Amino acid sequence: MDALVVLIPLLPFIAAVLIGVGQIAQLLSGEAGESTTAIIATWAISMSCLLALALLGADLLGKNTGALNIGQWLDSDTLHISVNFITTGFSVVLATLFSLLLVIIMHFSVNYMHREAGFHRFFFILSLFASGMLLLVLSGNAVGTFFGWEIAGLCSYLLIAYAYNRPIAAINATRVFVTNRIGDAGFILGTGLSYAWADSILWNDLNAALAQLSTSEATGIALCFTVAAFAKSAQLPFTPWLARALEGPTPSSAVFYGAVMVHAGVYLVCLLKPVFEQAPFAMVVLAIAGCATAIYSFIVGLTQTDVKSSLIFSTSGQLGLMFMECGLGFWELVSWHLCSHAVVRGYLFLTAPSLMHNVQDNPVRLVTPAIAKLRWAYVASVQRFWLDQITDWTLVRPIRRLAHDLNYFDDHIIDQVMGAPAPAIHTISSLAQLEEKILGARLDNETDEFAHGSGLAGKLTEWFAALMHWFEARFVLRSIGKDTNRYGRKLGHAANKFEQLILRPRYLVLFVFITLLVVF
Repeated sequence: MDALVVLIPLLPFIAAVLIGVGQIAQLLSGEAGESTTAIIATWAISMSCLLALALLGADLLGKNTGALNIGQWLDSDTLHISVNFITTGFSVVLATLFSLLLVIIMHFSVNYMHREAGFHRFFFILSLFASGMLLLVLSGNAVGTFFGWEIAGLCSYLLIAYAYNRPIAAINATRVFVTNRIGDAGFILGTGLSYAWADSILWNDLNAALAQLSTSEATGIALCFTVAAFAKSAQLPFTPWLARALEGPTPSSAVFYGAVMVHAGVYLVCLLKPVFEQAPFAMVVLAIAGCATAIYSFIVGLTQTDVKSSLIFSTSGQLGLMFMECGLGFWELVSWHLCSHAVVRGYLFLTAPSLMHNVQDNPVRLVTPAIAKLRWAYVASVQRFWLDQITDWTLVRPIRRLAHDLNYFDDHIIDQVMGAPAPAIHTISSLAQLEEKILGARLDNETDEFAHGSGLAGKLTEWFAALMHWFEARFVLRSIGKDTNRYGRKLGHAANKFEQLILRPRYLVLFVFITLLVVF
């Protein structure tokens, strides 16, 4: 039964390829192709869900060995990266839950996205995301998990910018994408440290190699993966990106930021439970950051004026509680909390469009009068504690100023030292003025002699050199910067056109073949 694990992330990936190729080839386009696209996407994820259920049943019956190794992907010196999967434990449970939620959201999206201009693009991205998330939770090594991690992040960016013709959507998508790259850096550094200190990037081997790791080494690895988890699950100081991610359609908000992707950080911490248990400082960081995020999200969520923003801060608050539970060592509670929250939050996001209709006769007061009277707290909540402005002030603006300074340094120092030319227009103008002055001085001096020679051969050479000098002075130098030699300019333009023509790839290839024929 272990072999079933390969098909679980593979089937949605095949569906994404089919939809993508069909759209490129114009086989799937417009309203006529919607049913075909929907069938491919829903059947693929449904089959993945059934296979995940079968794998989970086999695990509960004790039929799985715990891991499946497909083969070697990279073998370099002591670095061995294999294609392997986890077939037991919490990973299989989470893969089953996520695939089931993806089936529900996929079916919901068929009617919700009907007649949308980006219908096929949406299901292509959603199928690719499903493959990436299932690979993330089932991969048995850090490299495979990172591949799934990156695929999910890319799909998130593409769906935030779903309405890419709206500037705010493109800006928010870029901001979210850049923020998550900080977490990727932590993930890569943690993987590198795991290989350097534990001599393995397999999750099972890393957790089993704790005996040879000191507390400081375990803390270093744990903190790197903590940064990755905080960025992916929107914990402080990365929380603001989650509110920016609501530009996409409601189904994408449900699957990315409600039910599935935001839990990836919590899952990563649970996967490395033995490492974190040997790193007390990292556990303290988890608890403090989780608690601070929960408090921040609760306060900010009280003053949100739209449903999705209120839900998103509720989501980050619950994720903060999960990280706090990890920091306190309540690992079993975290597992139940994650699974139950994924189900509830997915349902709330999917029903968000009809929420106002459902509660119109039962108004709910979110802010108590005692809190409403605290004006400073209200302003801070409305401004979301100025985290975006602080980020701009501490990171974005300094980086922009640094880029401006480096550009100035390059233009005014490096170019001067290396002798690089100024912009072409200024160079040509200066050269024309210089040569014009030289030419004027030469023409004013009637006694200027270009060359001297003796004998018949010398005189012929002198005469020919004087003729060439006269031609250069009258027809070449005087034509720079002036319109005095119309024919010379036409000849120059013709030469430029000929040069551009022979530099085209097809002519260059022809010349190469001719050269090879001559040589051989």
